[in-house]
Amino acid sequence: MRQGEPIVTTTYTSYRLITADLTKSLERVSAQPDVARETEYYLSKIGSIKTLDDFFADSRLYNYAMKAHGLEDMAYAKAFMRKVLAEGIDSDDAFANKLADGRYKALVESLNFARHGEAATAFERAQKGVSEKYARQTLEQKAGEENTGVRLALYFQRMAPTIANGYEIIADEALSSVVRTVLQLPAEFAAADVDRQAEAYEAAIDFKDFQDPQKTAEFLDRFTALWEIDNPSGGYDPLAVFGASSGYGISPDLLLTINNLKLGGR
Repeated sequence: MRQGEPIVTTTYTSYRLITADLTKSLERVSAQPDVARETEYYLSKIGSIKTLDDFFADSRLYNYAMKAHGLEDMAYAKAFMRKVLAEGIDSDDAFANKLADGRYKALVESLNFARHGEAATAFERAQKGVSEKYARQTLEQKAGEENTGVRLALYFQRMAPTIANGYEIIADEALSSVVRTVLQLPAEFAAADVDRQAEAYEAAIDFKDFQDPQKTAEFLDRFTALWEIDNPSGGYDPLAVFGASSGYGISPDLLLTINNLKLGGR
């Protein structure tokens, strides 16, 4: 390889590089100046928030929590989000429980003002828990800027243990995209009858397998290999996820060695 040429890695090897030591990958993302700055602000302020009014009044805090839960695109809908948080999740009729998208319920679980009132932000899940979610979301987003398949794989890895049936896959286009790729179903399958889709997914997959990290990893090995066939990688350097000066510590020689591994290799 000539000096200055971009490192070319496949979706499979890029995903493997990031997840080989996921804790360190998340630490590298957390240390990036923009992420560190927003996290420091959130952790320094959230404990003093006692009411929903306080929370919504601080746009910086609000936007951080929204991004942490993958709801960044819904940040503009404050009336909608206020209803989600105000009603909590303790009642079957609560707004969040009626929404098919589980991200809203997850936000309430982190910041449960309805149940805990002024103490809602004192819990670890409202402080460190949210900051950890923010780091993971940022990792996935930055990976997606370079390779959509890597972002899909990271997202699926995170969500896999929560998948209980075929309808939950149908309700989430990212999960659906991964599963359709693995099962080699055409994109048009998404337009089929919902019950038929769910039946097909449930016949092909034992969802209990997703409680096992090793089986999930094998599923995603297949996904990233098949994704690469349809979406060949260009000059994607997976270390770009961590910033140009991350000092991640993987040599170009190692990258090239990994890149030359056969798909499915260990």
